[in-house]
Amino acid sequence: MRILVLGVGKTGKLVAEAATERGHSVHVLDATENKDAAALTAPFVAGFDVVIDFTTPEAVVQNMRACLATGARMVVGTTGWYDKLPDMKALAERRSASLLYATNFSIGVQLLFELAGTMAVKLKDAGYQFSIAETHHTSKLDAPSGTALTLRDCVVAAIGVEHPTAKDIPIEAHRTGEVAGIHSLIATGQSDSLTLTHESTSRRPFAEGAVRAAEWLSTRNGVYDFRDVVASL
Repeated sequence: MRILVLGVGKTGKLVAEAATERGHSVHVLDATENKDAAALTAPFVAGFDVVIDFTTPEAVVQNMRACLATGARMVVGTTGWYDKLPDMKALAERRSASLLYATNFSIGVQLLFELAGTMAVKLKDAGYQFSIAETHHTSKLDAPSGTALTLRDCVVAAIGVEHPTAKDIPIEAHRTGEVAGIHSLIATGQSDSLTLTHESTSRRPFAEGAVRAAEWLSTRNGVYDFRDVVASL
């Protein structure tokens, strides 16, 4: 499979490595080579089976517009752009393109989302209050992280938007050192607390998950998120 990787940050480099290790042909574009998505012309994009984006919130929307307009298949691991998600979905549908996005491509984090929903259902009427804490490296641009926001969405979906505890689930975001990612859901009761935590010691799971997503998307059309991939594993 021919994969175009947009972004040569720490995760983007790992995506390229993981894709090569899995036998794919990989081409990488950095920000200087793709300023304002100028490199993503229709003939150029047509030379690849899937595009994987790990750039920045500022660059990713331009990249999606350029790629999806050509009918390309695109996996997006960049976060911080979800206010434009309805527009990107509509563009993908109009152009018969494929879009697969996620706030986190770690299979372990996907399990955290499932467990968070179960915990929320079990504790929602037992007097517990929910909160979320997340820690990332200092170069991460968005805060709170997309994963933390998804974790909160999982709790709200599980307990219902009308439930009193759904109205105020705080997220505490920390940026320090080279932390790959730590996410915790805390349920605090009157006399005890329960914490679910996922800690990444490397960005490698994100990269491998993105490549798996690209392989999965290569034979499909439509708009998906990573949970669709995990469900088929």
